Amino acid sequence: MDHGEVDHSTMNHAQMDHAQMDHAQMDHSNMGHDGHGHMDHVGMFRRKFWVSLILTIPTLVFSTGLQGILHLGGPQFPGSQWIPFVFGVAIFVYGGRVFLAGGWSEIRAKQPGMMLLISLAILVAFGYSVAVTLGVHGMDFWWELATLITIMLLGHWIEMAAVMSAGDALGELASLIPDVADLVHGDGVQGEHIMSTPVSQLVVGDTVLVRPGASVPVDGEVVDGESDVNESLLTGESTEVAKSVGAQVVAGSINGAGALTVRVTRVGGDTALAGVMRLVADAQQSKSGAQILADRAAGWLFYVSVGAAILTAIAWLLIKPSDPNFILERVVTVLVIACPHALGLAIPLVAQISTSLGARRGILVRSRTALEDARRVSVVLFDKTGTLTEGRQGVDRVIAIGSSTEDEVLQLAAAVEGKSEHPIARAIVAASSERNLGRLRASKFQSLTGRGVEATVDGAPVVVAARRVLIERGIAMDSTLVHASREATDEGMTVVFVLRESDVLGMIVLADIIRAESVEAVSLLKARGVRVAMLTGDSNEVASWVGAKLGIEEIFSEVLPGEKSDVVARLQAAGAKVAMVGDGVNDAPALARADVGIAIGAGADVAIESAGIVLASSDPRGVADILKLSQATYRKMVQNLFWGAGYNVVGIPLAAGVLFGAGILLAPAVGAILMSVSTIVVALNAQLLRRLRLGA
Repeated sequence: MDHGEVDHSTMNHAQMDHAQMDHAQMDHSNMGHDGHGHMDHVGMFRRKFWVSLILTIPTLVFSTGLQGILHLGGPQFPGSQWIPFVFGVAIFVYGGRVFLAGGWSEIRAKQPGMMLLISLAILVAFGYSVAVTLGVHGMDFWWELATLITIMLLGHWIEMAAVMSAGDALGELASLIPDVADLVHGDGVQGEHIMSTPVSQLVVGDTVLVRPGASVPVDGEVVDGESDVNESLLTGESTEVAKSVGAQVVAGSINGAGALTVRVTRVGGDTALAGVMRLVADAQQSKSGAQILADRAAGWLFYVSVGAAILTAIAWLLIKPSDPNFILERVVTVLVIACPHALGLAIPLVAQISTSLGARRGILVRSRTALEDARRVSVVLFDKTGTLTEGRQGVDRVIAIGSSTEDEVLQLAAAVEGKSEHPIARAIVAASSERNLGRLRASKFQSLTGRGVEATVDGAPVVVAARRVLIERGIAMDSTLVHASREATDEGMTVVFVLRESDVLGMIVLADIIRAESVEAVSLLKARGVRVAMLTGDSNEVASWVGAKLGIEEIFSEVLPGEKSDVVARLQAAGAKVAMVGDGVNDAPALARADVGIAIGAGADVAIESAGIVLASSDPRGVADILKLSQATYRKMVQNLFWGAGYNVVGIPLAAGVLFGAGILLAPAVGAILMSVSTIVVALNAQLLRRLRLGA
């Protein structure tokens, strides 16, 4: 028995070589880019099919039994009567061993299924044909045995090829990581001695040069250079991300036109890409409710088919006791046509394709059950900070008074805040850069503890501070600023004023930045008839302002971290199926409590571990894609289950001969053909899932 046969006998088709995949994910250097685990099985079944087909042709040509059925004459010469026997035995040993090994494995595991049914069919046909060849009265089944095994091999070849193509996302991800990297020796400055080094030999702390257009070999931090990087393998978004000193890059992303020097922070199985691959592989191995149902159905079908075969034998013994050849043919046909091959393929192949399809769009399915349950979601509950918003301060608007302009107010404030690391300072500096305002020189910087900062700009003192500084210094504000600041404060925003000497030039309003995609995300969900709610620990004013911006009316504000899961429970108690979307540590209980937990990929590890689905892109629009993928996946599963089970419901009675009186009788070979056709239909139907368009 070759290696492929051993593996096949101990695993079902959807689970083969996942151990090898996991090993590959942990150590890229040990994995080729050909995905040879499933390739071995595809090659094995392809090879066995063609060899068996070649042997089947002369078996059919010289079979006297087939010649009699077709009323045709065939070539004859001394010894030609032994050709079906010799070639039939060869096909049984060479092509049938893989099914016998699988059947024996199912017996040992006490989990009868498709392989055991195939084994029973070919063993019965083989044993009876040997007996006839050695002198027992009757018609041998060598031609039927050869046809059965050959068609079964064809069906398995097609199935394994389909499963392998469904798992190609893992191989595609692995192939994005280069085998070698340009290791920079010395102090890590570009231009030092550079040597090509296998990626497997890199360690944390090494420095590598990523040339323009090259793949990033490891996860790391940019220490020199600027470039735009394509990270679509993780985010599903084709838009390139600007990278400069201090930015993080991930293995497998594609560098743009600039050169980057990167300090290695994670290697091997610790990289983000390896994590994605583990999530995809784990999801492909996990079982959903539909998969469990299909597995049970396959087990029940074994007992149904064996029982049907026994009843068929008893019935025809009573009806035609003088024709054991006919009775055996009916029993063999029942066992052949009852093989739950299509049923066993119905769910795993759809799940493989859906998880791979989702991964390409930045949807990482950790649990198939979560994906399956997403179709029933009636309420999507978003955490606010870090999910609908970016979790950082940003400039909402600038108000200037007198002869000052908005740009002047912002430019002066950025000059004063340039050396501060405070979140408000970073937001002001970032806003100034976005408007391409030049950086003014500031000196004599000093912090006004808890109130603001002050510096000298162009020879004049400039202050950026809270209102209390104006009150302390007795500086009056323009009525426009008074009303605007009160309105902004009521909405939960932060307000700072900009003064030059004793003159108030204007004010800057800051707020938690709402993600640009959040409005569309809410709109997409509402269009699907799903309620959208928001959960936050912020004040009611802040929550109401964000809700108004996004069109969310159902808001839970001032919720303590420990109470977030209680909100989920209240919604569930009211009959809602809840999908919770969050990113923080304090979201973990709510994510676990929800019917479907969806973690933002940029969030905390504990949040991700508590969720069934991860959005690698941190784009909330992906939630609508999850619901769309869930519905499409479940629809394909139901279609495949209907075909796989329906085929057996119709086929078994026909195989038993219930319509014999009407002239309808299925031969074992025809049963094998129908079984293989059902398998092909299920495989093709699953492949249609690839036409689903996400993100559109």
